[in-house]
Amino acid sequence: MTEQNTTGATPEAAEASDAAETVVAVKASDAAESVVAAEATDVAEAEAEAEAVAAAADAPPAPAAPPAPKDRRKLFSLLRWTAAVAVFAVAGTGVAYGITKPERTDIPGLSTQDDGRWVYPALAKPTLPPGAALPFAPDNKDGIHYASTAQLLLPAPKGSAQDPALKMEKDQAVSQETFLEEYDATVREKMKQAFTDDGLRQIVARGWVMPDGTRTRIYLLRFHSSGFVDAFEGCGLTMKPNGVGAMEADPTWARVRESQRPPDLRGTTLFAEAGDPGDEQVKAGCVRSGDLQAVVFQTRKGKVADVPFHQTVILQDQLLR
Repeated sequence: MTEQNTTGATPEAAEASDAAETVVAVKASDAAESVVAAEATDVAEAEAEAEAVAAAADAPPAPAAPPAPKDRRKLFSLLRWTAAVAVFAVAGTGVAYGITKPERTDIPGLSTQDDGRWVYPALAKPTLPPGAALPFAPDNKDGIHYASTAQLLLPAPKGSAQDPALKMEKDQAVSQETFLEEYDATVREKMKQAFTDDGLRQIVARGWVMPDGTRTRIYLLRFHSSGFVDAFEGCGLTMKPNGVGAMEADPTWARVRESQRPPDLRGTTLFAEAGDPGDEQVKAGCVRSGDLQAVVFQTRKGKVADVPFHQTVILQDQLLR
């Protein structure tokens, strides 16, 4: 082997070596630039996230919801009554009612949780026959109810049991004799004659008993017109319920109506047994609505609670409007 072959490089070999070093240098430079670019991207993203966090920290907190008003004594306003009694939604020829247990203090005079109010189911006015007008519509000013009378009865509340003492016939109908059993024997014959003279057409009823012993009976009397309803004397200050000496205006109802503003309850009056009721108290609610007269009786040993009595009469009134 010659000295040239062992100690020196040919020109071609030198050029190849230089080219290889150039390629390596370029690749190293590209790799370094990629690393720098990636690091720069990561830094930019980190800085953006930091700025977002800082902006969120500097943003003012969302305003808190305003506290509920503390003064809830004026609970007899129309809106409060509407919320407490029913939620209305007009649909077609009927009005749907969503009647649930109202919140505490949403019924006049209530301030405690165990106030004795009742829970009524959802109900709806029946659909009228085609072409029939709603009661008190411009073309039905006399307030004739064209819907089925039985379907206008307030349903029984949750937890109640059907009153076995109420003698029912088909489709919630009751006889005149059954209705007259609610009254003193001395006035029954006169009232029966008045039914004949004043054109009574039908009586329907519903009755229930609550766990606390409160007994409720609701009667709807249908006459030929509102004029005959006005002549009915079986629901008012002079009425004579069975076993009751005299009736007076419900004192609680009267006080609340005088001190606060109730909803429109024209034709609705409430009465209570006058004086010492003895072992059992009787209260009566009267609702006149066009050709219908509603008579609501509530009895209970000791005293009839004000809240469920008022609640029941108001709801029955709403169903007849």
